Amino acid sequence: MTIDPANDIEMQAIGPDASLLLVDDDGPFLRRLARAMEVRGFTVEIAESVAEGLAKTRQHTPKYAVIDMRLQDGNGLDVIEAIRERRDDTRIIVLTGYGNIATAVTAVKLGAIDYLAKPADADEVFAALTRKPGERAELPENPMSADRVRWEHIQRVYEMCERNVSETARRLNMHRRTLQRILAKRAPR
Repeated sequence: MTIDPANDIEMQAIGPDASLLLVDDDGPFLRRLARAMEVRGFTVEIAESVAEGLAKTRQHTPKYAVIDMRLQDGNGLDVIEAIRERRDDTRIIVLTGYGNIATAVTAVKLGAIDYLAKPADADEVFAALTRKPGERAELPENPMSADRVRWEHIQRVYEMCERNVSETARRLNMHRRTLQRILAKRAPR
C-alpha cells in the first residue's frame, strides 16, 4: 500500500476529528461533493433537508459542516444554530446559489466561518474548511460585475423585507412584476 503525500498533508490539515456534515437539497451536487471530501480524508454524513440535517446534528455533532442556505423545507441557518448549541468548535461553511450579502452576514453572526457561492468546487470548500484562523482567503481574480452588485443589493433588501416581494419593490422604487422577474433568475456572474 502506497501513501499519497498530498493526501497525508490534507489529513494533517483536517486533524483527528474528520467528521463532516453536508446539507444540500441538490442531490447530484451533494453526492459529488461528498465523494470529493471523502477522498480528501473527511468522514462524511449527508442530509438533503433541514429536518435531516437537524437529526444528523442531534445524533453526532460534526467538527466540520457545509450547509446550503435555502433548502426545500426551510433555511440552513436553523442547522447552523443547532450545531452551535451543541458544539462551538465546528467549522461551518455556508453555500448558496443565491449568493447574497445579507444572508452571509447573518450566517457569520450565527457562527459560520466562511461563505461560498455555488457552484463552489471541492478545492474551494476544502480550502475554506481548513483555513487557519486569521488566514485570509485569496482575492478573486474577477471582481463582481455591476450586474452582480445590483443583484446583491436587491437580494439584501429582499431579505430585510423578510422575502416580501411587494414591500421590497416599494423600497426599491421598482414595479413588483419587474422585481419578480429579477428574483426568478439566477445571480449574474
